[in-house]
Amino acid sequence: MARHVLVIDQGTTSTRGIVFDADAAPVASAQQEFAQHYPRPGWVEHDAEEIWRTVLATARQALDRAGLAASDLAALGIANQRETVVVWDRRTGRPIHNAIVWQDRRTASLCEQLEVAGHGDLIAARTGLRIDPYFSATKIAWLLDAVDGARAAAEAGDLAFGTVDSFLLWRLTDGAVHATDATNASRTLLFDIHCGAWDDALLALFRVPRAMLPEVRDSAGDFGTASAAHLGGAVAVRGIAGDQQAALVGQGCFLPGMLKSTYGTGCFALLNTGAHPVASAHRMLTTIAYQLGGERSYALEGSIFVAGAAVQWLRDGLGLIGNAAETGALAEQADPQQAVYLVPAFVGLGAPHWDSEAQGLLAGITRGTTRKEIARAALESVGYQTRDLLEAMHADFSGAAPGGTVIRVDGGMSASDWAMQFLADILGAPVDRPTCLETTALGAGYLAGMAAGLYPEPAVFARGWTAERRFLPSMEAGERARKYAGWQRAVARTLLRP
Repeated sequence: MARHVLVIDQGTTSTRGIVFDADAAPVASAQQEFAQHYPRPGWVEHDAEEIWRTVLATARQALDRAGLAASDLAALGIANQRETVVVWDRRTGRPIHNAIVWQDRRTASLCEQLEVAGHGDLIAARTGLRIDPYFSATKIAWLLDAVDGARAAAEAGDLAFGTVDSFLLWRLTDGAVHATDATNASRTLLFDIHCGAWDDALLALFRVPRAMLPEVRDSAGDFGTASAAHLGGAVAVRGIAGDQQAALVGQGCFLPGMLKSTYGTGCFALLNTGAHPVASAHRMLTTIAYQLGGERSYALEGSIFVAGAAVQWLRDGLGLIGNAAETGALAEQADPQQAVYLVPAFVGLGAPHWDSEAQGLLAGITRGTTRKEIARAALESVGYQTRDLLEAMHADFSGAAPGGTVIRVDGGMSASDWAMQFLADILGAPVDRPTCLETTALGAGYLAGMAAGLYPEPAVFARGWTAERRFLPSMEAGERARKYAGWQRAVARTLLRP
């Protein structure tokens, strides 16, 4: 009997293949980075063909390192960067343009026009989202208008749209399946999260032909079969979820009030609100957490566009560090008397500000400021932004009180003890780091393995979650308040217009 699950974890800057065993423990992995394209300021693109190549390469490498063949796999799962748009020709399977990434801001003016025209309330009521370039719909519209003949081809049914999961599924099944799951559909601005269907009024508003859209399915279920040509044997695809929802599942956050925060390129905090969506009055997003057996569970989400990307900027943009691991040591050595703040609004500000025109700010620098203080400010910015999110979540849902909940963390930056201790300090709440940090891949793997009958029901799976370390707040309340007030002043400056 096949006793392993292969996960494709397709992220913003890299792709990973990870193999999990029958106990949902990772046994082998492979990773490849791919190019980021910035054709204009504020524009971010990926080559979908390059992504596809990294998917095949890392999946095959992970299987080889595990000493397994496709026949040893009970299922395949996919976790993916969300909101990123791929449009491809149904006849050839070739993308008509580079993928437009979730970070891309090229449609900011269109979003502003839609907001001014008064469409925000309708969109929020049906999708739980805000009008913002972050989401998929305006990206699709831009592609159809910018690429010669694309709109006519789309209306004729010759083009397909998908978030990255849908594109990969199409390729894996050799074009047999054009589908996505409810979590990814809920991030497009085109999906009614209450009835679980594409919305005709929104399709008309954004001028997106229905013929382009994938079928929406449960997060765990039958997504067809990856053909033998790709992995050396046919493999059933049984689980798909957007990366942040996959991490929520991987963290075992199946009960209302449970909260996780993932620190990757960006930071995304999700609070499980159960079977009923909670409409935010504080600029949070309402989204589908997962859909199992046709039943949807919901979450409040706060999205920070730049988290780990701030450390990447220190390395690649400023040349201040050689690798990300240096930042914690530098922060530890920083002068505590210097109140330096980095507001990393490199691609605008996400929740709770939602200002697509905001630009980054480094405040409080003096002649004595060194790379140590700047490194500390980059790590601290993640903690401050997380507190912004939790303050807003608490106002919408009492279970998210910063001082009354435990936050489960994951993602690359969660490996930094310094950053996680500061997070606990500035929140005034415990921070739990799990034994398995591969929570995004684990969530997708669990969904696939559960659908294949390898893994147990959610409540049993959740009981297996264990913490590798708990970070407890040690900062005095007065210092916490002073430092957070300084952050708020820096953000206020960022939001000012010249």
